[in-house]
Amino acid sequence: MKTQVVHQVRFALIACLIVFGLPGISYAQGSGPDWATSVAYSPDGDAVASGSFNQTVRLWDVATGTRLTTLEGHTDLVWDVAYSPDGSTLVSGSFDRTIRLWDAMTGELLTTLRGHRGDVFSVSYSPGGDAVASGSRDETIRLWDVATGTRLTTLEGHTAGVTVVSYSPDGSRLASGSFDRTIRLWDMGAGTLLNTLEGHTDVVWSVAYSPDGRTLVSGSRDQTIRLWDVATGELLTTLEGLGNICSVAYSPDGGTLASANGTTIHLWDAATGELLTTLEGYADFVAYSPDGRTLASAAGRGYWVRFWDLASYIGGEPTAAAETSWGRIKSHLQGRAAGVLATKGTKR
Repeated sequence: MKTQVVHQVRFALIACLIVFGLPGISYAQGSGPDWATSVAYSPDGDAVASGSFNQTVRLWDVATGTRLTTLEGHTDLVWDVAYSPDGSTLVSGSFDRTIRLWDAMTGELLTTLRGHRGDVFSVSYSPGGDAVASGSRDETIRLWDVATGTRLTTLEGHTAGVTVVSYSPDGSRLASGSFDRTIRLWDMGAGTLLNTLEGHTDVVWSVAYSPDGRTLVSGSRDQTIRLWDVATGELLTTLEGLGNICSVAYSPDGGTLASANGTTIHLWDAATGELLTTLEGYADFVAYSPDGRTLASAAGRGYWVRFWDLASYIGGEPTAAAETSWGRIKSHLQGRAAGVLATKGTKR
């Protein structure tokens, strides 16, 4: 009976990966399909990290498509990954209730952070690189000192599991989303709650700050994307009828937004809310390259990834977009379309 309860919780969480469910699949520790759960660019744009149901983190060379290394040590699925601001370290959060810090160059495990009493859903590096925030099913956010591995503080207030955490660009605030349908903004200096943003009617899967830190975007299972004024907590814009919004991201220049709902990516004008284009294809997670010219999307179904040339999609007819297995990723940066294998993902 306990196992069934655990499985039900996981089915709820992976709604972004499995819309209709997969009967006969076991999610017990020590096993699981090789599905992608997250994707993150390195700060220099040369590498991509991915989390997986198979308990590993994989690092990939974007230019060559080769796997740089596989990080092993977690004992349950890895739900989230993030690079440190200088790219030297990678943090991963897992359903084994731990956070692990890795040397991004050598793959060496640097430290394991323990203390959460539930699955770790989200991890985020502070802009200064000296702290990591983690969100968990235990309804708490924990802040950790990277140098010592000690817990700095615990933020409490959510009434259900914390699905996502994200630092503001200046590191003064932290935003968190939850199964309790709210977004909370926290003061990092005082460790206190600044504001609670209410309006979503279902779980909040994703939040992201604009590059100037003035606006927050959120995506929810209630089929809406919402933009909020960070200073006042005012709801600025609601984009509706978009499916289960698994992931949202701001472009590095703040001009566009990307959202993924499992089957489609939408690109938006961040200032007006105008839909710029729709990219067809399975996508649960999206991440902009540091230069903003390319979007990486990952889908849990079959561990697939696409690299999208955004200039061609927003400014005219698209060039080829690569879609290959994670084991055979080929780069698709602007100017490298020629020679890319498995060309799919044309604009519709």
